[in-house]
Amino acid sequence: MRRTRFPRLLFLFSFALLSSIPGILSTRFVTLGSIELFNTHEWLPSKPTIYFHCKGENKTILPDVKETNLLYVFKGEESWQPLTELPDKKCKRCGFYEKDILNDDVYDEWELCSDEFVGGESIHFKDNEFNATFICAECAASSGSTHSSISDTKNDGKKSNVVLLIIICLLASVLTALGGVAVYRYWQKRKREQDQMRFLKLFEEGDDIEDELGLGI
Repeated sequence: MRRTRFPRLLFLFSFALLSSIPGILSTRFVTLGSIELFNTHEWLPSKPTIYFHCKGENKTILPDVKETNLLYVFKGEESWQPLTELPDKKCKRCGFYEKDILNDDVYDEWELCSDEFVGGESIHFKDNEFNATFICAECAASSGSTHSSISDTKNDGKKSNVVLLIIICLLASVLTALGGVAVYRYWQKRKREQDQMRFLKLFEEGDDIEDELGLGI
């Protein structure tokens, strides 16, 4: 019994240790939330076989998707879910396809990335082909990059406003200083003119007094 319990305890301890490390054992499973086909590539009046496939992985057949212009909504608990699992910083080449006798028809192929999910949801639309919604709860954390970019833009706007305010304050200070210097110089000029006028007036009054006293030559 002791020999069999020790490996179990070791496994539980290792699992708890790995779970405590951020990014370890984190699942980024992608499920199909909804899909609506706008077109099929069948020449004969038969039901198409639609499947989802990522490069290097198995095909996931969508058994219920048969009709066009009909919105199929899924709970994410279907037996064929999830569609794939996304890595943290890499994308996968995925697409929707329709089985054919010779070559399978391609609805669309694109790079499926975790940072495309905003609030855990990503929508992919192909004109005249389909409209699909993907769900990835763990990928919702990557939407923080979008919020951070918005907040960075706001911070840049605040910084530019602060710089503009500082420039306006500096210009106002310079203009105030120049205006003060101009007023001071004008005051000095007026004072000199008034002093000269007083001096001339005193000089003229002195001449009048001399004339009255008969002191003039």
